Amino acid sequence: MNNTTIQQLPKNITILGSTGSIGTQALEVVRDNPAIFKVSVLSALKNSELLIQQAKEFKPETVVICDETQYRYVKDALSSLDIQVLAGEAALTEVAAYPQSDIVLTALMGSVGLKPTIAAIKAGKNIALANKETLVVAGEYITELARQHQVKILPVDSEHSAIFQCLVGEEQNEIEKIYLTASGGPFLSKDKSFLASVKKEQALKHPNWVMGAKITIDSASLMNKGLEVIEAKWLFDLNVDQIDVIVHPQSIIHSIVQFTDGSMKAQMGVPDMKLPIQYALNYPDRLKNDFKRFNFLDYPTFSFQQADLDTFKNLDLAFQSLRKGGNMPCILNAANEVVVEAFLKDKIGFLQMSDVIEQCMEDISFIEKPQLTDYLETDKHSRILAGELVTKSKV
Repeated sequence: MNNTTIQQLPKNITILGSTGSIGTQALEVVRDNPAIFKVSVLSALKNSELLIQQAKEFKPETVVICDETQYRYVKDALSSLDIQVLAGEAALTEVAAYPQSDIVLTALMGSVGLKPTIAAIKAGKNIALANKETLVVAGEYITELARQHQVKILPVDSEHSAIFQCLVGEEQNEIEKIYLTASGGPFLSKDKSFLASVKKEQALKHPNWVMGAKITIDSASLMNKGLEVIEAKWLFDLNVDQIDVIVHPQSIIHSIVQFTDGSMKAQMGVPDMKLPIQYALNYPDRLKNDFKRFNFLDYPTFSFQQADLDTFKNLDLAFQSLRKGGNMPCILNAANEVVVEAFLKDKIGFLQMSDVIEQCMEDISFIEKPQLTDYLETDKHSRILAGELVTKSKV
């Protein structure tokens, strides 16, 4: 029986990061399914204009603008509507635990998503996770917390959603290996001499996906795939040797599971983030939609190649951090957020980003069994050191 016939509808959704790429596409899904979904909370970092526009259309109970200097502007713009307006990062943690929400979509960019996700889990909310940094920074802590509170973490990343979908009905069967597919980004098959002089305008031109600036740069450097490797370890309870990355430029096979009998299952489809968003929001039921359908004749050939860990060092650093464990992935993530911002501001070169991250991994104190406070301190110190190293670098 389809759950939509027995559960109370519509399902109330909190969208943290509603003005970003994932957030805006999630609202497209809501717009197409008004009888299924209702928005309870919307939040934005600083895009107040779009937040106001979204609030007027979807009429949530609460909106949060993280940039406190824009609070009065948002408040005044929504004064004629019965909408509570909050401001500041602390408000994200507050609204994540609101009792009226059935599911929390964490589409925030970076480690700012950690505290709201923790609050939502403690409040018993299922998480539609698009903020991979949460599991990268504190995967062991988050997954154990979700287990304690009997909360589902439903992946929204296309690759992790693919693995998740392949595992439905396979709960009793052991995974031998998973393959996360990578498009290769805009610099597929380029060498270091080429990468040494690339600019942000080149790196922001992804061949297959439309994403935010930070994740697009991460895709160009293959750090995004490295973060996904770490995330996959925690989502699917794997060890590092069970995770591989394969470059698949067409981005049609979104990822693959190989079982212990050697059989493999893959999830396929045209590149469209609305599909994994919709699947997570309405899990376990699929919703009929009019998304573009895949046509084999449009893709007569699929190709695959090994990821170049020497040229794209960030992916190798991510694997190293996962093997080391402890707070090492937290160091990797924090340093990466700093260097990507610096690259987008033309303060550091493309290849120098890896150099700064590697130096932070060497210099920041390693903690084998970190607690939550250790993760937060590690994040802070890693950002400070990365910022100092960026300042010392010469573009």
